[in-house]
Amino acid sequence: MKTMLVSALLLLAPLGAHAACSATNFSIQDFKIRPVSGGFGPRVSLSGQLVNNCSAAAAAEIRIVAKDASGNVLATKQGWPAGTSNIAPGKSVSFDLGRLFRYQPGMQAFTASIGSVRTW
Repeated sequence: MKTMLVSALLLLAPLGAHAACSATNFSIQDFKIRPVSGGFGPRVSLSGQLVNNCSAAAAAEIRIVAKDASGNVLATKQGWPAGTSNIAPGKSVSFDLGRLFRYQPGMQAFTASIGSVRTW
């Protein structure tokens, strides 16, 4: 019985660490949108810094939405800037998620927000 209790606690420990950090503990700084020419046609660079303001190491997913001039959503993409690594508290990681989009001339606005948060 004691072994089962210890096993259950070890299994749930990562969930407790995950619960301590949420999307509100992360921020996106210096989000820049720049056209990029060359290669296989027009592209867009969607770069910035993902900052962990949580008290524990964790990772966050960034969601970028592309809209036309009327505000209609043309595409939504997600990416994990740190991959399967946690970001230490107070640290940041650079990202450029423009490669996820197939650029369309009607894309007029891009917004970035924090999606999922997890501990790897």
